Amino acid sequence: MQWKIHGERPIYENPWVNLWLVDVEQPDGHRWEHHVLKLRHLAVAAVVNSEKQVLMMWRHRFITDSWAWELPMGLIEPGETPAEAAAREVLEETGWRTGELTPLIYAQPANGITDSGHFVFRADAVDYAGPPTELNESDRLDWIPLSELRGMIDRREIVSSGSLVGVLYLLLDEAGL
Repeated sequence: MQWKIHGERPIYENPWVNLWLVDVEQPDGHRWEHHVLKLRHLAVAAVVNSEKQVLMMWRHRFITDSWAWELPMGLIEPGETPAEAAAREVLEETGWRTGELTPLIYAQPANGITDSGHFVFRADAVDYAGPPTELNESDRLDWIPLSELRGMIDRREIVSSGSLVGVLYLLLDEAGL
């Protein structure tokens, strides 16, 4: 069953988030205005070293007032490919330069309310370039053994959707599934 869109209009716009009202009609004929967040797409990188460890950042998120481990990620800038954005974010946030990035998975984490897409990549080659240039992203960087990821998820030490999608698919990829 497909909903019909009769029109849409912005009610708030800025470079980070855009809130729209969309005039929709459900299959049963009920018509109403649905709030939609229009967001820029996100690039995420799962960087894995030769010891089967993934590079993660310990971050505080003020919105939920919580601390958790996250993969390097950020918004895709205009004119930038998702892979270019993922490589840039890894370098800025961690100080590591990736080798070739391969697509791991694409996800829409909240497609009932937002159009944001998450492009998740894997990098198996990495070189340390120097300290991170983005100093407001994390308190700590660490190489986390893949074998510890499941327990970290269970303990809610990894909670952001971009990171969860990335590490879960990474584990499937590693298991050959």
